[in-house]
Amino acid sequence: MSQEPNELHLSLSAPAARNLATATVTVPQYTEITPRWLHKLLPWVDVDGGVYRVNRVAKAAKGKPANEFGEAKVDLLTVDGGEPKLPTTFVDYEEDPREYHLSTIQTVLRTHTRVTDLYSNKIDQLREQIRLTVEAVKEREEWELINHDDFGLLKEVDASQTIKTRKGAPTPDDLDELLALVWKKPAFFLAHPKAIAAFGREATRRGVPPPTVHLFGTPFITWRGVPLMPSNKLELNGKSSTTSILLLRVGEAEQGVVGLQKTGVTGEVEPGLSVRYMGTNENSIASHLVTRYFSASVLTTDAIARLDNVVVSHYHEYNWK
Repeated sequence: MSQEPNELHLSLSAPAARNLATATVTVPQYTEITPRWLHKLLPWVDVDGGVYRVNRVAKAAKGKPANEFGEAKVDLLTVDGGEPKLPTTFVDYEEDPREYHLSTIQTVLRTHTRVTDLYSNKIDQLREQIRLTVEAVKEREEWELINHDDFGLLKEVDASQTIKTRKGAPTPDDLDELLALVWKKPAFFLAHPKAIAAFGREATRRGVPPPTVHLFGTPFITWRGVPLMPSNKLELNGKSSTTSILLLRVGEAEQGVVGLQKTGVTGEVEPGLSVRYMGTNENSIASHLVTRYFSASVLTTDAIARLDNVVVSHYHEYNWK
């Protein structure tokens, strides 16, 4: 019995599976897959109950002493001698801490049992379908980590931590300004590959080509010892050829940026990501539910900074003699 026409659009077709099983020696290739450096470099925190609360020090009341971040100052006294009366103090917290609720990426993978049974010789058809679907989920996750309306890193940058390029193209001066904003243990810059290339041109033009460091077996250019990690999820405005560059401090202990996930879920194939078998219907279509629970949190405002108006289309003419 042949498949119904609509089934061909809902599951892997037999000709495609047969071609993989008999005519190739490699697993399926998927161009969308990227290294996803942000996911690798973010420390991940397991969230109980699906909610992560960030408790911060309360802002100073009007007319009360405050630090540079607007938080109430702790009353201290430096004593060199004698027996002065010591001040009394306490650190107040926000009464309504911000709550981060985990987001979910889900899809249902459908495969015909005849296809997976007959054409899983050298290459397991179901395993490859799951692998490629999981890769697509991870790509979407990294995009959301950067661009999500509620917790995306681009949206989480405070106005005081946002600057613009001086002349359009990203220069060493611009990246130095970012480092001055995130100076407490900066971990890495995150930028579109074309923005990194543009910075390399500007640095080389000034006679200070950026050094290279090897991480995860891959070379990255650095500035002031901080690596520039590429991600195509930082979108590029095609009309103006502009984008943004982020600088992050990461980790809970460093009051930085952390990723949030829920581990230990049913069908977990890796932390926070599960594949559950949902059954086989009367048309012999087996369904698997692929789920990823995740979010991100910026613990303090000075943990991240953003450089805007980064022009990537500026080139230099060199007169070699």
